[in-house]
Amino acid sequence: MLQRLIVIVIASIFFSSSLTLAESKKPNPPDEFPPNPLEFTTADPLLPRSPKDKKPLTLEERLKLEPALDRLNQEAAAKLQAGDEVAAFEIWNRELRLRRFLGSLEEVQALSRVGAIAWNQNDRQEIVYITQRLQAIQKQTQSQKKSSEIDLELWRLLGQAYQNVRSPKQAVQAYEQVLLAVRQQKDTVALVETLKTIGELHLSWFDYRQAAPIYEELLSLAISQGESANEIVYLQQLAEIYAQTEQPQQSLNALNKLAEIYIKENNLIKIPELKLAIASDYESLGKTDPNFLVEAFENYQEAYTSAWQLQEFVRAGEALQKIISLYRSQGQIDEALEASQILVDTQTQAANFYAVMQAYDQIGQLYLERKEYPQALTAFQKGLELAQQLKHQEAYFTEQIKKLPKANF
Repeated sequence: MLQRLIVIVIASIFFSSSLTLAESKKPNPPDEFPPNPLEFTTADPLLPRSPKDKKPLTLEERLKLEPALDRLNQEAAAKLQAGDEVAAFEIWNRELRLRRFLGSLEEVQALSRVGAIAWNQNDRQEIVYITQRLQAIQKQTQSQKKSSEIDLELWRLLGQAYQNVRSPKQAVQAYEQVLLAVRQQKDTVALVETLKTIGELHLSWFDYRQAAPIYEELLSLAISQGESANEIVYLQQLAEIYAQTEQPQQSLNALNKLAEIYIKENNLIKIPELKLAIASDYESLGKTDPNFLVEAFENYQEAYTSAWQLQEFVRAGEALQKIISLYRSQGQIDEALEASQILVDTQTQAANFYAVMQAYDQIGQLYLERKEYPQALTAFQKGLELAQQLKHQEAYFTEQIKKLPKANF
């Protein structure tokens, strides 16, 4: 009896709680935007017949409607220029509703135009309306499953319209339909242009992983067609993509190919920066396989040598600093000190006295690691002299000197 009473009490509490929750539950919020005005089917004096009449317009009816819609566009633009944005988009929406009677191509072109204006005006509501209408046209086009030139042009226009309202995923979907068509047609020029558009779309929204296979295909096409200039562009893009996605091996493949091309073309000005990037990738791989560190050292050294020969002393200093960091990470203090002395000369040649000051600090710290305090004192004193001239970090170098054990001098 007691157990039954407990069950009844618990059930009563649960039921009561459920009622309370049901009563306190808020009703679903209303739609963020009112109904899409582009889908209204009310009669319009510019239409020769009811909007529900799906029969295509005659040539005469089209020739009468087109200039009337152009006038609506001009009227809306004038309203916007006068500062009446609400009235402007009301007129444009009317124009867009009527454009569909001229066919999908004309409608999408108009949607694209007004969509770009809505984006520039930061009119989020209008962008939603236009995007919804574009999606409806896309769905209708996909259901027809045609492959005519008109459909191909429509997909291109849809892609551009989605770009104008900043809907990259839908834009890519549209251009992928174009891609299927141009592949079937074996139209290499159109294929390259479409791939470039898709690649740029992915990059504009930092979707590097989706962009990678696109640029790999563009690279293959450029190589097959002997287009060395485009080959360089795509290799540079791939190197950046793989750097962003932290794929050092793939980045190395692109960078090494670039280096081969530049050396072959005797374009040596590009080599220091390239060698730095190559060395950095090898250093990243060296975190899991120390054998790659040898390649990192060699490429940093090549970066330094080529930069020095080209009198690019800032770049040479950058390469030396990387070499010093690698030496220190491997506990090679003698080699790090030797490279640091060279760094002082390099930064002096570059007239980068702030970097010279930092190099002296680095030398002082290296001598401290070896407990060679007189040498450390000399380095910090030179750093202090520069700090006083630059009026920067004077207190720091003074403190470093004060901390040195006095008994060792």
